Amino acid sequence: MRPTGDRHVPVLLERCLELLAPALDAPDAVVVDGTLGLGGHAEALLTRHPALTLVGLDRDPEALRLAGERLAPHADRIHLVHAVFDEIAEVLDRLGLGPVQGVLFDLGVSSLQLDEDERGFSYSREAPLDMRMDPTTGPSAADVLNTYAPGELVRVLRDYGEERAARRIVEAVVRARRRAPLTTSAELVALLEQAIPAASRRTGGHPAKRTFQALRVEVNGELDAIAGAIPAAVDALALHGRLVVMSYQSLEDRIVKRVLTQRSQVTAPPDMPVLREEDQPELALLTRGAEKADEAEVAANPRAASVRLRAAERVREAA
Repeated sequence: MRPTGDRHVPVLLERCLELLAPALDAPDAVVVDGTLGLGGHAEALLTRHPALTLVGLDRDPEALRLAGERLAPHADRIHLVHAVFDEIAEVLDRLGLGPVQGVLFDLGVSSLQLDEDERGFSYSREAPLDMRMDPTTGPSAADVLNTYAPGELVRVLRDYGEERAARRIVEAVVRARRRAPLTTSAELVALLEQAIPAASRRTGGHPAKRTFQALRVEVNGELDAIAGAIPAAVDALALHGRLVVMSYQSLEDRIVKRVLTQRSQVTAPPDMPVLREEDQPELALLTRGAEKADEAEVAANPRAASVRLRAAERVREAA
């Protein structure tokens, strides 16, 4: 097996380090890596800031194990926790840490999950239809495909995959599962290639891309977790603490943008003559819109192609 560091190239690493650095230079600084994965960003943060304490969260036990091996030289400065990233407040409370100086989220599926065939995240390789980020709990993608009512399946594909052919796909799924349950990625890909109209297959990448995304999001409750995690991360920040979030599809980025925009605005009515302290913005945005990887990084690391990075600094204490 390849060394962990060779299996994962952290996306926008230098930009993340640059954005977090002013906050992490504080004495006794604490940073939360809410999506630890294989620990690439975490390793760089710990190396760059020798006094930093890092809390790493991941729902995937195998990711925690591999990241623990990678971060072993910093073992006295890390807390690795099996948790979903929207549990940030509960984790910090248990550890007796916080407010924190930095929070980093690298959303979506990890390199580990994409590269391990048995996890079933990739439509390009034969695998069981699993797609659970935490394979120890919850329904799999096969469970969703084989047990959801047709209307619920249409909703999943439309809402989470933005799939225009959702109804045609679901009709094909229902016909297929009457004969036998769908259990592998190859079965689903073959079905999708038949169900999606030729005109649609000519644009938007692989015809299975949107359906696999939708199933992954549904299985892991990803959008609900993001909707809870971003406000929780803002609440966990100390004054002048910084939040950096990388998203990889529009549904994720929309949630991040909404929260950061709301928390960076004045909350008083427009005709208020004097602004109270509690009406001032909590956040100052550090990026103009969403930043993307440049051509050189995408060429070196194709998984950076769809990244959207947003960052903010806490500029007002909690009320």
